[in-house]
Amino acid sequence: MNTTMVRMSAGHHRHPYRCRGIVGNIDIDPGATLASAAAGNRAAWESLVSTYAGLVWSVARSFRLSEADAADVFQCTWLRLVEHLDDIRDGGRLGGWLAMTARREALMLLRRTRSSVVTDTIDDAVDTLLPEVDSRLLENEEIDALRLAFGGLSMACQRLLRVAFADPPPTYAEISAALDMPIGSIGPSRARCLVQLRGLMPDPAND
Repeated sequence: MNTTMVRMSAGHHRHPYRCRGIVGNIDIDPGATLASAAAGNRAAWESLVSTYAGLVWSVARSFRLSEADAADVFQCTWLRLVEHLDDIRDGGRLGGWLAMTARREALMLLRRTRSSVVTDTIDDAVDTLLPEVDSRLLENEEIDALRLAFGGLSMACQRLLRVAFADPPPTYAEISAALDMPIGSIGPSRARCLVQLRGLMPDPAND
């Protein structure tokens, strides 16, 4: 597959959280689509990128990289897939492979550039987390409150919630690969983080 085409395709999907029209196609057959992409089918490649863009982007942003650095990790992850299209035999494991690759690319970028992480990367996770917190808050107030509450969570909880609420929702295997976390601990950890998040939100009854 032509790497220029890959860069154009990945670049189009660079900000899946902010491009509301980009929604993963959860009905694709990963194995068949992967094989078609390996054979040079551009539509199949676009379908793969559309399906897993949210997952890859959420993993990159979970390392609190700047938007530009996260975009580099995003694109490099897809380029790595091009290099290994013929090596992935089980399409059902593609999501986990992409999550693990994005994690490795982010860590390599941090080691290579010694980039400083940034703290203003919360906005792209706010929209997906709003349904999980108290909806009694006024809409314009809840966004600011959630931003502050999310920033008060531990880095571990921030990373978990960013990845867990990617669009479309990742499997536990994909979350495990992204965060190097045992599958059995994902559910309880996610629940604890959401409880902590809700606890940091203001109670409208006290206003």
